[in-house]
Amino acid sequence: MEIHRIRLWFRRWWGRNRVTLAGGCAVLILAVIFTVRYWEHEEGRAEGRGVQDPVFRSLEPPLVDLTLLRKAKAEGALCLDGSLPGYHLLRGEGSGSDKWVLHLEGGGWCINAESCASRGRTALGSSIYMEAMHFVGILSPYPSQNPDFFNWNKVKVRYCDGASFAGDVESEDQSGLKLFFRGQHVWEAIIDQLLSEGLAKAKQAFLTGCSAGGLATFIHCDNFRNRLPKDATVKCLADAGFFLDEKDISGKETVRSFFNEVVHLQGVAKSLPNDCVTAIEPPQCFFPHELIKRINTPLFILNPAYDFWQIQHILAPPESDPGGQWRRCTMNIRYCNSNQIEILHGFRKSLLDSLNKFQRNKKGGMFINSCFVHCQTMSNITWHSPTSPRLSNKTIAEAVGDWYFERGVVMEIDCPYPCNPTCFNLEFI
Repeated sequence: MEIHRIRLWFRRWWGRNRVTLAGGCAVLILAVIFTVRYWEHEEGRAEGRGVQDPVFRSLEPPLVDLTLLRKAKAEGALCLDGSLPGYHLLRGEGSGSDKWVLHLEGGGWCINAESCASRGRTALGSSIYMEAMHFVGILSPYPSQNPDFFNWNKVKVRYCDGASFAGDVESEDQSGLKLFFRGQHVWEAIIDQLLSEGLAKAKQAFLTGCSAGGLATFIHCDNFRNRLPKDATVKCLADAGFFLDEKDISGKETVRSFFNEVVHLQGVAKSLPNDCVTAIEPPQCFFPHELIKRINTPLFILNPAYDFWQIQHILAPPESDPGGQWRRCTMNIRYCNSNQIEILHGFRKSLLDSLNKFQRNKKGGMFINSCFVHCQTMSNITWHSPTSPRLSNKTIAEAVGDWYFERGVVMEIDCPYPCNPTCFNLEFI
């Protein structure tokens, strides 16, 4: 049923957007392919183990309508195409009625007027194309799927600016195209609206985000803490948002150049820590290894050591591999040869080196598994299920819950691939 619904959605989306495959669209297609194959693999895996858990069988994820910010235009808080930004809210119940978990949607970035305009013709740049969303993973309302946050107020914040909710450019004229780089304004307007919806009275709050939304969580974590009551427990979690400033296999600084274009195009420097942008080049401050030095709010970092998105776009992007020797490896880690595996281990080491000081952060938490995957909070299977990836025999949900509620120290680092049999490794081919 889950796979059938995703396929129907993809057919409808493809019919609307097949002529605009650039930037954000490509990311969206990747997400759809990932979800379909993910469920195919895991449902088969569950059946093979004889699993009859409700996670796989009987619990239908709630479909939550989109809420648009009607006052956003007056505040200059607009999506790339000038449409109103939005979010999805599922109210908490019982003991969770004064607790909130927010999830910032991810979906890549755009680096020039053309790619941003193309993105503005998708749900990653315009609310015109946004639809209701199923709440799963950390937003699931079922305790068997989300043991610690199931009855909290749950919010999915839609991503429509192309710069991790951090763009801030007044002019709408971009190389002859009308575009709105207002991600920072969108962030502020969304939080203002949610405060009026009850977030201002929160006793506990949790800001989370995946991929580009995970990077946005690093950027906005302290601001989120400062907007809430002083006596509230406020923490943050970045999922697959720790993007590495590493050279690709050809020796080029591909991701550094890419982020440089994002930051300069959308005026992101104004949203980054002032002590950072005055000390080093602003695009460097867009990388999480710089951001975490300045975050005071308790922070949890969830990242796969073999993040397929980073391997495909940072380590071995197509332009760095003209002969195609890396193509099969980047699409399926099982096809990597011994030399490629050694390079992937080096990429993992770079991640751990970047997190070395954070491991001593007494308020922090960490879960670094060795799976070939990307976001892990927005799937019931990876978040909390009988077949979830585990470290120290705990699912990601259990580890995050232990950290948030201070039931124990959580600084988990997996052994190198392929040592963890509980890993889900995405296979594109």
